[in-house]
Amino acid sequence: MLLTGTHLVWISVVLVLLNSIHSGFASPTRNVSGKSEVAHSTFKMKMKEAYEPVLNFFRPVTCRHKDGQTLIPCHVGEGLNTTECLEKKCCPSKASHELNCYMPVKDKMQLTFRLIVLVAGGFFILGCLPLCCCACLQR
Repeated sequence: MLLTGTHLVWISVVLVLLNSIHSGFASPTRNVSGKSEVAHSTFKMKMKEAYEPVLNFFRPVTCRHKDGQTLIPCHVGEGLNTTECLEKKCCPSKASHELNCYMPVKDKMQLTFRLIVLVAGGFFILGCLPLCCCACLQR
């Protein structure tokens, strides 16, 4: 079987996509007992873990804020240091003499960039699809 350039490109794309899939889908982390409640909650947690990166992709946030922008305090406790504040997914802020944690703000520029790259990638794949179909049909 002779492979052309387009076949090699598509094989490498498929291999990269398969390699990027998280291995958590394949193997269970623990044994589930016979109760349906435990199985249901475990399934719910797995689904939440699976969709969290997708939600984070479409809801980018940043700790950089513009002057005059209203900051919402993060209610995680008083007197947290920078590390604890970041672990709670909040943004540390040095205001006068004490450290405050505030909620991260939406990053509209990052969202715009991600959507442009996603749409451009989709158009690229749609543009290459006819070429690959023609190459496969010419055999």
